[in-house]
Amino acid sequence: MTEPSPYPHAPLWRKLAALLYDSLLIAAVSMAYGSIALTLKMKILGYQLQAGERATLGLPGLLGWITVLVLFFAFFWRRGGQTLGMRAWRLRLVNMDNQRPSWLACIARALLAGLSFAALGAGYWWQWLDRDHLTLHDRLSQTKVLLLPKNRK
Repeated sequence: MTEPSPYPHAPLWRKLAALLYDSLLIAAVSMAYGSIALTLKMKILGYQLQAGERATLGLPGLLGWITVLVLFFAFFWRRGGQTLGMRAWRLRLVNMDNQRPSWLACIARALLAGLSFAALGAGYWWQWLDRDHLTLHDRLSQTKVLLLPKNRK
């Protein structure tokens, strides 16, 4: 059961806007990962590209990339409940008791959110049907995203 929160649940459009901001960071992290992984593949494994051959990382590289992205999100969610995009849109991830989520919940949420997105956003659209306005990955990871108030200065 969900504990009442002093803040409302974040609307879907804000979550998607934060994800759009975060996609810029994801692109940068992905490029850095790709260059490091390819360099290691060539230096440690002695792999050399033939003329006209395109560089690929293969299945191990793909799994490593997914791991890096999951850890990227889990780190920020666990540390302060916010990625940079979430901070810009005044969103915070908490568990169902309105506390900082566990590492396991953050990792599960990152994996499930990726699947929600890959399924043509179905896990996100779930929020419109859910009685508590949770996405499918919110519900399954026992987390929720709250809309924080504007700072009044």
